[in-house]
This record gives sequence, C-alpha cells and structure tokens, in this order.
Amino acid sequence: MIINPVVIGNHKIGEGHPCFLVGEIGINHNGDINIAKHLIDIAVGAGWNAVKFQKRTIDVVYTKEELAKPRESNFGSTNGDLKRGLEFGLKEYIEIDRYCKEKKIPWFASGWDEESVDFLAKFDIPCFKIASASLTDDGLLRHTKEKGKPIILSTGMSTALEIDHAVDILGPRDLILLHTCSTYPSEYWDLNLRVIYFLRNRYKLHIGYSGHETGLPSSVAALAMGACVIERHITLDRAMWGSDQAASLGPSGIMQLARDIRVAESALGDGVKRVVESEIPIRRKLRRK
Repeated sequence: MIINPVVIGNHKIGEGHPCFLVGEIGINHNGDINIAKHLIDIAVGAGWNAVKFQKRTIDVVYTKEELAKPRESNFGSTNGDLKRGLEFGLKEYIEIDRYCKEKKIPWFASGWDEESVDFLAKFDIPCFKIASASLTDDGLLRHTKEKGKPIILSTGMSTALEIDHAVDILGPRDLILLHTCSTYPSEYWDLNLRVIYFLRNRYKLHIGYSGHETGLPSSVAALAMGACVIERHITLDRAMWGSDQAASLGPSGIMQLARDIRVAESALGDGVKRVVESEIPIRRKLRRK
C-alpha cells in the first residue's frame, strides 16, 4: 500500500523521502531563552530538520495539590514554582518564532491542553505534536485536529486499543505515529523497536520513532526498520540541571546521529537487486563463466 507523504513545512515525510529529524528542546532550555536559542543553533548546525518545544497551561494541566507539593528547584520550593519557571510565555515564543525564521528551521510544539493549542496556532506552526501523555485525552485530540494541520502522535505507555481510539478520532489524513518508550532515560531492552512494524501494519500510516535512550544505535536501527521521523531530546550538556537532560543528546551526539542517519539512508538504497557499477570490473576479473 502506497501512502501519500505528509508535508510539514518544506519537507515531504514518508517512504522515498529523507528521514525528518526533530530536535526536541522541550523544557531543556531551563526557562532561559538564550539556552533555547543556543539549542536551535546546534540543531541547525547539525543538519536537523526541525526543533520542538512543549506548551502547557500550568493551572489546567496540573491540579492544585500537585502544584503545591514540595519540590526544591532553581525557581522555588514547590512543584508549581518549577512548572511555572520552565514555562515559556508569549514573549519567549515570539522570539523563538523570529529566531527560527532567521535560522530557516521550522519549529512546533506539543500542546498539553486546548488553551495551549490555541496559543500555538497563533504562530502558524507547520504541524502539531501530541505527547504520549495526552493520547487518551479525546477533547484535546479533537481540538488539535480542528486546527487542520498535520499531527505527530507519540504512542508511549499506550495499549493498542488506546491507539486505535486515538487514530479513530484523529483520522488517517496527515497523521504520523511515533513509537516510543516513555521512560527517561529508557533502557535498551524496553525499546521494542519491532513495534514499528506492528504500527505500520495495523494502521497503514507513516511511522516514526521518538527515543529517550542515551545512545545512538537504536535510532539508526529505527530508520532501517522504516521510521520516517526520528525525534530525540537535545541538550547543551547531559549533566545540566533538569529532569530531561539525562535522556537527551548533547552537541556531539546530535551531530553524530544526523551523520549516521544520512549515511544509513544512503546505504539502504532502493531495494532493487542489480550489479552496481563498482562491481563490474571485479565481476569481469573473478567470474569464470
């Protein structure tokens, strides 16, 4: 079955097209717009195709009890202090939008509630991401679909029946599913990359991979298994303060993975068995008949 490519910005995503590399900045900016811009620079320099953030309306996504829990951080002594300190507002996103246009790299984000989706829609981003945590939020799925943009849906910590329901709500048009393991960082034995085959066969959609492991080989393996999107968290330094830093790739990892993905794409070829030009003189020399 031939599936039409999904178009995100200037990129066609699907079989026969280069893998779409997404640098997940998320909250690794630690509430500092200058760190966010530095991460954008690193993604651009390494040849990644897009950067991604996360947007939440704190008082909607979290309960008062959750926000009141003690939690020491650079922003205060409660969980609410931390969540609010990490959340970029209009001023920061205006600068992100401007800077990404200057650097010629698209950005988008996962909106964790309807208000956040509306906020992101003001910037005319090329697609929306729905996080694994939101896969069972029917209202959010419908609200995001109403924006009429391509959607990338992560499927971590979800059953097949839960994914069935989400796909029914979103519909197959311009939908990409990402296989992922929702632990930070993930252990290799929990990645279960063969689920990529399962998702493709079950839904007849383009499938990608969002990795939270510490290394690179599994992302290259996911590409070889047909992943058309690779999303990885990126950071300035995996030892930095922050909950997602240890599950991220630093600057050298970002550069190396982009290189490895492109080399692997070249090696995969088109699947047509033929005698390649470099083999011809060897064939003449070694074949007796």
